[in-house]
Amino acid sequence: MNANRPPILQLDRVSKRYGPVTALCDVSLTLHAGEVLGLIGDNGAGKSTLAGVISGTHRPDTGTVRVDGRECHFRNPAEARKVGIETVFQNLALIPTLSIADNVYLGRELYRGGPAGRPLHLLDKRGMRTAAAAGFARLGVTLPPLTTKAAALSGGQRQSVSIGRAVMWGSHIVVMDEPTAALGVEQTELVLSLIERLKSHDVGVILISHNMDHVLRVADRVAVMRRGRKVADVPLDGRVDGTHLVGLITGAIEESRR
Repeated sequence: MNANRPPILQLDRVSKRYGPVTALCDVSLTLHAGEVLGLIGDNGAGKSTLAGVISGTHRPDTGTVRVDGRECHFRNPAEARKVGIETVFQNLALIPTLSIADNVYLGRELYRGGPAGRPLHLLDKRGMRTAAAAGFARLGVTLPPLTTKAAALSGGQRQSVSIGRAVMWGSHIVVMDEPTAALGVEQTELVLSLIERLKSHDVGVILISHNMDHVLRVADRVAVMRRGRKVADVPLDGRVDGTHLVGLITGAIEESRR
């Protein structure tokens, strides 16, 4: 990560209300290429709402969102994906009955003969498998044969497919919502290692997690949410530990925001 480069994502004084409830209040945030930003906070702190604003699920009431310096107004997640923002959800978002390759190309299928083959539904299965295999290889992801149904994959392998799919389709900002939740030790290691490798591909990652050990391992910086506000933004330079982060979450430790 080069902090001297302009941020690929910038939120400026974003607020969101639901009736009398303020979910977000004047939240400003930046993300650089090749950076992993941990987003932490207690339940109800505003993490999911903030992720929804970034991914196009929620529209902010006030404030601006800029991607690569350009102001964006997302009406839905599809518009966020068009500018390179993808979200990897805890529920894995794969179709169990489809193969790995089919899940990667879901909604973006290749057809034999190019667009002319679309009306005849002549899918280029071999082309999709070949391209998907090359994409996973670039990311250093090892998976079973790409004809394997998603239902047969472990939780860690499914997350790897979801993350790899996002990056392969040109997304350079990936929001991950509790990607290691309910995974075993080995599968968690698979996902964390992939997150670390994304840095070398200049992908910016926002990692939402309650697991402080995971955040400390892969994140370069941590933004702390409390009651809809960003109360801290600290680099993980070896001087911050899990106890310090918990103190920021609960309010036992106060730190200036940046």
